[in-house]
Amino acid sequence: MDRVIEKKKWTTGKIAAIAAIAAFLFLVIYLIFFRDNSSKVYIARNQVTVSEVLNDKFQEFIPIDGVVLPKTTIYIDAIMGGNVQQVYVEDGAMLKKGDTILKLVNTDLELSYMEQETRIFEAINNLQNTKIGLEQNKFTRQKEITALQQQIEEVEATFTRMKSLFADSLISVQQYEEAERNYRFGRKQLTISLELQRLDSVSAQRRYSQIDVSMDRLYNNLDLLRKSLGNLYVKAPADGQLSSFNIEVGQTARVGEHLGQMDNPDDFKLRANIDERYISRVSIGQEAIYDFNGTTFPLTINKIYTDVTAGSFQVDLFFENGYPPHIKRGQTLQLRLAFSSQTDALIVRRGAFFQQTGGNWIFVLDPSEKFATKRPIRINRQNTLYYEVMEGLEPGEKVIVSSYDSFADKDKVVFK
Repeated sequence: MDRVIEKKKWTTGKIAAIAAIAAFLFLVIYLIFFRDNSSKVYIARNQVTVSEVLNDKFQEFIPIDGVVLPKTTIYIDAIMGGNVQQVYVEDGAMLKKGDTILKLVNTDLELSYMEQETRIFEAINNLQNTKIGLEQNKFTRQKEITALQQQIEEVEATFTRMKSLFADSLISVQQYEEAERNYRFGRKQLTISLELQRLDSVSAQRRYSQIDVSMDRLYNNLDLLRKSLGNLYVKAPADGQLSSFNIEVGQTARVGEHLGQMDNPDDFKLRANIDERYISRVSIGQEAIYDFNGTTFPLTINKIYTDVTAGSFQVDLFFENGYPPHIKRGQTLQLRLAFSSQTDALIVRRGAFFQQTGGNWIFVLDPSEKFATKRPIRINRQNTLYYEVMEGLEPGEKVIVSSYDSFADKDKVVFK
């Protein structure tokens, strides 16, 4: 007898079909919502440079090269022109102030000096003769007064006798009046001579003063002439080392020509060229640093030359606390010119990544360090070693700082 077989609801085919549909739906959902759609590049870890983000001290500075120069330089110029007759020292010699360096000869100058000296001596002799004449006039006037005083004494004695005789009626009135007139005349002459002596004395004092001033001026002129002639001997203006001296015997030196210079060999400064972009940020007293064998030598800007040549300007820097033991004139030292003081900041090492990103984003490593992804950042100040990061990174994170030339357009860097 036939029996009815019930049809199964969950057949193997049906289950397989449902499973296939579910798998397909899961795949679709994964592809749409969960799959990593970012573009990737696979590279070896040793092909990139990785650096850690640090929270450390930061100082903004630029590197500059400073040339060692003498701190104090005194130029030696030819005050008088002439031909070099003799050279007493060589370039590089250590000299004391007043040491003779060379001798010039100038025949025209020497002849002119002799003529002027003769005229000055003649003027001095004339003034001295005038002074002697004043002295003689004083003694002549004194002699005249002495003679008048003697005459008055005689006339006065005669007048006294005549007066006594006239009182006794022993002489005539005429004799008495004549003796009185002689006495009065002598007194008037003496008064006039004394007044003339006073006037001569006042005038003589004025003349003496004028003569003394004139003679001092003439002697000063004579000293200047001798000093000018002495300038034919070129001497060291100060203690130091003679440099830039290349004068030969027979050479003609013109007035004002630069003959050499005196340097202090134990005192230095640095002269550095700085890009004109920083001219508004450089000031007197600004600090710079030179590092040598682990020792830091601070410097400050002492002078700024504002003339811009070939895109740069120059500054002079002085050492603050002694000099490095190895420096010599003409040597070039690399310095760090500071634009800010040291402050706490989040920093990342400089690298070629900045050329592609402009500091706007960077590849940050995952904590597993198996891959790195793009992340926007903001960079503020920088120096030759680090960038100051204002936002986008945290201390301890690691970033790729080498060039992004081969994967700048990718979103993820996966390490093989």
